[in-house]
Amino acid sequence: MTIRPAGGGDVAAIDALLRHCFPAPAEAVLVRDLCIEGDMLLTLVADDAMSADLAGLVAFSRMAVTINDRPVAAAALAPIAVDPAWRHRGVADALIAAGLEHLEAAGIVLCFVLGDPAFYGRFGFAADIAAGFSSPYAGEHFMALPLQGGLIPCGVRGNAAHAAAFARLGTSA
Repeated sequence: MTIRPAGGGDVAAIDALLRHCFPAPAEAVLVRDLCIEGDMLLTLVADDAMSADLAGLVAFSRMAVTINDRPVAAAALAPIAVDPAWRHRGVADALIAAGLEHLEAAGIVLCFVLGDPAFYGRFGFAADIAAGFSSPYAGEHFMALPLQGGLIPCGVRGNAAHAAAFARLGTSA
């Protein structure tokens, strides 16, 4: 299994993977729109030399985050997708860990995710860190992970806005 940045030749395989892994095409449309609108920061894929199909994908997009009215370099993790044949084999964990390493190296200060606290908590994401940020996704499933040595303490107040494509996620067909 190889984890690598997605390239132009992966577009059709990424779309097929997302449409296979989710019950509706919303995530495939989200990834397409994030790319077209210039909001995609990083897309990593997991592939197997023995197959033409991708085993998994993780995407990170640009967010508009401020603390004390100052912009902070931040990203949103979404979506993460693993082909059913590759689930429970560490693919998602490897993709997320590699993605967070890339974000750290790129100078991203905060990464947000909306999902299962038990799963994302293993990587250090916490709802109490995200709780200080105004967001339409606020709640127990909205979590943040401080990067760059954990410079963002709990209790910090600010705003966190996902890329515009997320607002359309529920209305995609």
